[in-house]
Amino acid sequence: MMQTAPINPHLADTLLTVFDLAGTFVFALSGATKAVEHKLDLFGILVLCFAAGNSGGIARDIMIGALPPAAIAHWGYIAVSVLAGLITFFWYSVINRLSSPVLLFDAAGLALFVAAGTGKALAFHVGPVAAILFGTLTGIGGGMVRDLLVQEIPAVLRTDIYALAALIGAAAILAGRALQLPPFAASSLGAALCFGIRLGAMHYRWRLPSAGT
Repeated sequence: MMQTAPINPHLADTLLTVFDLAGTFVFALSGATKAVEHKLDLFGILVLCFAAGNSGGIARDIMIGALPPAAIAHWGYIAVSVLAGLITFFWYSVINRLSSPVLLFDAAGLALFVAAGTGKALAFHVGPVAAILFGTLTGIGGGMVRDLLVQEIPAVLRTDIYALAALIGAAAILAGRALQLPPFAASSLGAALCFGIRLGAMHYRWRLPSAGT
């Protein structure tokens, strides 16, 4: 069985919280910008923010037995989701100046959530393969729910590189931990790799083969 580097429990909690809250915020921003594009009202924006920022984490926590899920048990997750929604509602013109803001925030959220999900799964002593899968689930879950709520095909089901970036990022975190890298370094490596692959896929139009091609 692959051995991973030991980690101080208090440090682990801090790192997981930082990655989780950061991922929640940027994914909530992606939900808010998507909601504005679909002309939803303020309540609809906040709903899409919470769904985008927390669905993957809730699914992960339920499956690994971390109950109640952090997104429900801790006010910080709701607070950062609402904050992202309000920022986008009142200052959408500023947010929209970024190039393809939804895709950019989505890529950042994917990377942060992969790191948070993989780390939390390891903290609950699941196996390496399960940790990779839970990291991927955390990364793709919020974006899937966000897209479904506005009646779009989820990005993970399209042919561009999305879930594969999450899988590679999660695997890199496991590899870093197996090589005895400090937890923050391993998580940062995996998140950066995931983010880089996702940006490369968007810029260079990397795609997986699709049916009928």
